[in-house]
Amino acid sequence: MTSSEAISHDPRSVPLRRRIPVRLAVGAARFLAHQRPRRIRAVLEWLRRGARPATRDQAQAARDDVVAVSLACGGAEGCLPRSLATILLCRLHGRWPTWCVGARRLPPFGAHAWVEAEGVPVGENHPPDYFRPLFTVPCAPGSFSHEPAAHEAEVREARSP
Repeated sequence: MTSSEAISHDPRSVPLRRRIPVRLAVGAARFLAHQRPRRIRAVLEWLRRGARPATRDQAQAARDDVVAVSLACGGAEGCLPRSLATILLCRLHGRWPTWCVGARRLPPFGAHAWVEAEGVPVGENHPPDYFRPLFTVPCAPGSFSHEPAAHEAEVREARSP
């Protein structure tokens, strides 16, 4: 038995100046999705350097653009390229949400890849504890916080002898 799934695929809903970087991110994500998990993690750990943590709104906007532009990333089976494209698109804007790979907490087993920002899964229709992360690639240690007060405190500490 097959079940129908409604996918919002409307590339023209994303303006052309934003659509081009989204297509580049989707292409890179689809290539990266065919690599071994160790390679994917190494590439993402290298790319995250120097990025600021993404807010939930920034990560959601990136995910919405990816789903609108790419039919392959919009389906239920597109979680890996969708999450990779979302994280790559955020990185193009100097931001980095947390990339997560995990499995369902309850049977039947099901692997899943998703993006989190501010500690919350972005664009997922499941409760936050539905999946158990097996590994994550968070923002690099020492990256700037998205909160201005925390950034000012880091600058003050760096200046003091």
